[in-house]
Amino acid sequence: MIRARTFIDARAQAHSNAELNWWVFMRISGLILIFLILGHIYMTFIQVSESDATYHAVVAKLSNPAWKLYDWAILTLTMLHGVNGARYSIEDYVRSRPNRAWVKMLFFTLAAIIYALGTVGLFSI
Repeated sequence: MIRARTFIDARAQAHSNAELNWWVFMRISGLILIFLILGHIYMTFIQVSESDATYHAVVAKLSNPAWKLYDWAILTLTMLHGVNGARYSIEDYVRSRPNRAWVKMLFFTLAAIIYALGTVGLFSI
């Protein structure tokens, strides 16, 4: 696990290139997510009045493939960012190697099911 604030420190602490890539991904995806979420909040709650925020308005918005792609990008980045953060926590708090493997397997399976349901739900509209 990398506990660095700069890329140079992270490169020195990384046990593998994959771990360094995940460290970089967390920084980039967090920044991208800030703008995606702020855009989503603006389009959903500020640009549209509360009385216009109905089920039919959401379905009409999601009939546009660009909006589906936008919301799917939020879903994908959020799931990857959150699952990787939870993986860090599992590594920190589950000390036994066999228990850690079981906890990760269960967590990754649950995350994959949630992601699949979110993707199917988004693209079935």
